[in-house]
Amino acid sequence: MSVVAWFKATASVAKMGLPEPSSAQEAVMSQSTLVPVPRTVGGVCRALIRHPGLPFAEHLPVEQIREAVRDAGGVFRERIFSPAVTLWTFLSQVLDPDHSCRQAVARLLAWRTTVGLPPCSADNGAYCKARGRLPEEALANLTRQTGRRLLAQAEPHWLWKGRRVKIVDGTGLSMPDTPKNQKEYPQSSKIAAGVGFPLMRLVVVFSLSVGTVLDAAMGRFKGKRTGELSLFRAIDAVIEAGDVLLGDRLYSDFWDVARAKTRGADVVMRMHAGRSAVWFRGRGHSTANRRLWWRKPPRPEWMSVADYAALPEWLRLRAVRVDVRQRGFRTKRLVLVTTLLDAVAVTFEDLAELYRRRWQAELYLRSLKTTLKMDILRGKTPAMVRKEVWGHLLVYNVVRTLMAQAARAARVRPDELSFTGALQTVNAFLPNLRSAPTEEEVRRLCVVLLGAIAQHRVGNRPDRYEPRAVKRRPKNFPRLKEPRADARRRLAKGAKRSGKKR
Repeated sequence: MSVVAWFKATASVAKMGLPEPSSAQEAVMSQSTLVPVPRTVGGVCRALIRHPGLPFAEHLPVEQIREAVRDAGGVFRERIFSPAVTLWTFLSQVLDPDHSCRQAVARLLAWRTTVGLPPCSADNGAYCKARGRLPEEALANLTRQTGRRLLAQAEPHWLWKGRRVKIVDGTGLSMPDTPKNQKEYPQSSKIAAGVGFPLMRLVVVFSLSVGTVLDAAMGRFKGKRTGELSLFRAIDAVIEAGDVLLGDRLYSDFWDVARAKTRGADVVMRMHAGRSAVWFRGRGHSTANRRLWWRKPPRPEWMSVADYAALPEWLRLRAVRVDVRQRGFRTKRLVLVTTLLDAVAVTFEDLAELYRRRWQAELYLRSLKTTLKMDILRGKTPAMVRKEVWGHLLVYNVVRTLMAQAARAARVRPDELSFTGALQTVNAFLPNLRSAPTEEEVRRLCVVLLGAIAQHRVGNRPDRYEPRAVKRRPKNFPRLKEPRADARRRLAKGAKRSGKKR
C-alpha cells in the first residue's frame, strides 16, 4: 500500500499539470452535489497513477480502492474529502501514535499548504462526516484482500511443510461509554450501570507464515451466540482445502474440527478441557501417540438439519502427549489432537513445535492492541467503532506487507522481524517521504526504509518466562463506583473528595 499516497492524495490535481482552480471554481467544487462513487474515486485514482513516488502502491492499488467502495454501494460528496482522500487520511490517523481526528486534519492541511494547494479548514467536522460515510464493508473487504494476497505471495520456505497454517484467537476491546455503544455492546453485568465501559469481542484469523489478518468477526461480549466459537463459525469459510487450522483448546470441539475436515483442511489443537483424559497406554499405541474416535453428538439448536447431516458420524483423530520440561512454565503437560494421522510424515516433534508457534497469535493481537493502540477504541457510535477496528486491521496488514518485503530481501522469515520496530521506522520515514522532491529520492528512501525494517529482529529469548504481575504501581486514586455525573453532583454539594491529598 502507498504510505506516501495517504498524504499525497490531495496533491494529485497539482501533479496532473492542470491549472489551479479560481476562487469561483473552488466555490463550485465545494458544493454538496451527490455524485456516483466511480466518478468521485476515479478522478483521484487516475491522478495518483501518474503521480510519482508511490513505492507501496502495489499493496493497495487505487483501482482496488475504487472497486471496494463501488461494491459497497456508497455515495459521497464532491469535496476535498473524496473517498480515496478520506480513506488515506483515516489510515494515517490509525498509523500515527496520536489517533485524534484533529491531528489527521492538521497533517492534511500541512501537506496541502506545502504543495501549493488551497488550505482546507483546520476544523475536523468535514473529515469526521466523510469518515462516517466510508462503507464499513469496503474497509472489511480491503483488509481481507490485502491479507490474503500477501499469503498467496508467501515464499515456499515460510510455509509449514509446504502448507498454509491459519491461527484463530479472540480478544476483547473497550470503547467510549455512550448510550449507543452501550446498547450495541453492553458492559459486563457484574459492573454497576454508569461505571463500566461497553465491551466488544473480536475473533481474528491470522496467517502464521506472514502474520496478516485474513478475516475477523465482531460481536457482543455477552449474550447468546456471541462467544468466540459462534463468531469464528461466521468466518470459518476462510479455512480452505490444504490449510492447517491451529487453535487453543476452546476450538477443539467436534463441530469445528468436523467443519474444517469437510473443507479439506487439517487441525492441530489442544485437547478440550471438557473431554475425558486420554491414556497413552495399551496395545497398538505408543507412549506419546494414540488413535482417537469422536462420535457426532446430538444436533445443537444453532445448527440446521442440513448442516448436521453433512457432517461425518465419526472423526478419526490422533492424540499426542507433550511434556513441558522447561523450568518456569506453568503448563507441564499438553495433549494435542490433530487430523494429521501419518506419524511418519508429521512426527511428534513437528506437532509440538507447531503448537508452540500458536503463541504467535497472542503476539499478533498484542501488536494490534498495544502497538497500534486498538485496545481502547474512540468511536462514539457502533458503526464508527467497527470501522475503527477494520482500519486498524488494514493498517496492520500494510505494515506486515512491508515487513514481508524486508524479510524477503534479508532472506529471513517475517516473524523474525519486529512489528514495533517496523512501525517506528515507517513513522520516522514518513516526513521525509512526504517531502521527497523526485521519484528517485522516494525510491532511495524506500530502499533504506526496508533495510532498516530488516535490521529490527525479534530478540533471541528462548523459553522466556515472566511473573504474571506488574511492578509499576497505579495512581493513588480509588475506583469510580458510581456514574461520573452522580459523583460530580456530590462534589458540587460539598462532598469530601476521595484519594490522597496533594
